[in-house]
Amino acid sequence: MTAHTGKVICGITISADGYSAGLNQSEERPFGDDGGDGWGDKLHAWYSDTPDENQAEIDEMTAAKAFIMGRNMFGPVRGDWDRDWNGWWGDDPPYHAPVFVLTHHPRDPQPMAGGTTYHFVTDGIESALAQAREAAGDGDVAIIGGATTVNQYLAAGLLDELRLHIVPLTLGAGTRLFEGVPPLELEQVKSRGAKLVTHVTYRVLS
Repeated sequence: MTAHTGKVICGITISADGYSAGLNQSEERPFGDDGGDGWGDKLHAWYSDTPDENQAEIDEMTAAKAFIMGRNMFGPVRGDWDRDWNGWWGDDPPYHAPVFVLTHHPRDPQPMAGGTTYHFVTDGIESALAQAREAAGDGDVAIIGGATTVNQYLAAGLLDELRLHIVPLTLGAGTRLFEGVPPLELEQVKSRGAKLVTHVTYRVLS
């Protein structure tokens, strides 16, 4: 078995009041009521509208060697896999590495173009992390969302580093980072302000 020597990290975009998505999420509006059309045009404008200014942070988002996401981030399908759904990202997702999707419903691995393969994990967050660490080898494992999944890893003390992309708007309600997470001690590693976002990286101490 390959020993994992990389970090377990998370990168996530949130509003100034801590929400990664607004209320009323749906297939048509996966980020819910975010002040725009629901496709994250407000929360993720820093990514889509000013990519040159934020290229270093964008590159960091897909630099890990394995990824973990919740089923809600993977897509809108609920219950049994009775619909042909392979994520929001088309035939060639941006990860180009194994992606472990947390779910309660078994499904065979789904290879995609570009080196991405989705693996569906039914036995919890620790199993998903063990599989991702094995796949990553000496590279980082990224917990990429949504906030509910990130909160589970934070509460379990399994995250080494938290990279927040904080957008200058408030949502007031929705899916919130740190919800149900015990108090944490964080060490700020770096921060950088840009036109539409502030990037802050914390080391999770406890």
